[in-house]
Amino acid sequence: WVEKIADLPEHGRQLISKLADTFWPGPFTIVLPKRGTVPEIVTAGLDTVAMRISAHPVFAEIVHVFGKPLAAPSANRFGRVSPTTAQHVLEELDKRIPLIIDGGPTQHGLESTIATVRANSIDILRQGPITARQLSEFADVNIVASSSRKIAAPGQLPSHYAPKTALYLIDSADSFFPEKNQRVGLLAWHPISRKGDLQIAQRGTGDRRSLKFAAVRALSVRQDLREAAANLFRYLRELDMLGLDVIVAERVPSQGLGAAILDRLERASHR
Repeated sequence: WVEKIADLPEHGRQLISKLADTFWPGPFTIVLPKRGTVPEIVTAGLDTVAMRISAHPVFAEIVHVFGKPLAAPSANRFGRVSPTTAQHVLEELDKRIPLIIDGGPTQHGLESTIATVRANSIDILRQGPITARQLSEFADVNIVASSSRKIAAPGQLPSHYAPKTALYLIDSADSFFPEKNQRVGLLAWHPISRKGDLQIAQRGTGDRRSLKFAAVRALSVRQDLREAAANLFRYLRELDMLGLDVIVAERVPSQGLGAAILDRLERASHR
């Protein structure tokens, strides 16, 4: 079916086949030149098409019953925090779409990895659950940072995944001190126990009732990157709904899946 939609380049056919066999169904999207039969509305006028086979049993059944490929855009407003539950979709698109099918929370939390295949390399256009290390087993891997003038895949704009509340990246909550009367939420990576003054902080006033953070969400108590990825957008949404002045997020390690989490946080904090 891929060849009905995409014009497979001769130089990458074997590599594309290996990638598809390994990562489909799953959170991996391949961008390829499209065939003329693909409507422009599906590809936003681009001459390429992004293809993926979902591993979710509910969506797989929908595609099976429909019997044809489906164009499936993101279920959130442009540039905003990605949804990970049906309730998130309802909050974003209530009265804008006719139907929401609740298949439970997303498994990975992050959107799929998006890649395109060159002659002897794989270009990652958007980092995701399938990491550069996994892809490097098949070919050389490049991380492509596109400019805002030439966007080849979703999630490449400098500002994306952004909550309405201003978000800032920090190395550690230990070294962060809010301004007076500022209500700050913390998206934590480091163990909460490291922050002796997390809940009862002195702002130089001697008032131990003064809270350093109005709300805290720990991405993963065990510091597990997969758990952190699964929680990222849900916790961002929760903090965004609390009427805070600022959200600060601790940086996660940049290895493996951490690179994809950092990518989302950096774009969400872009102003």
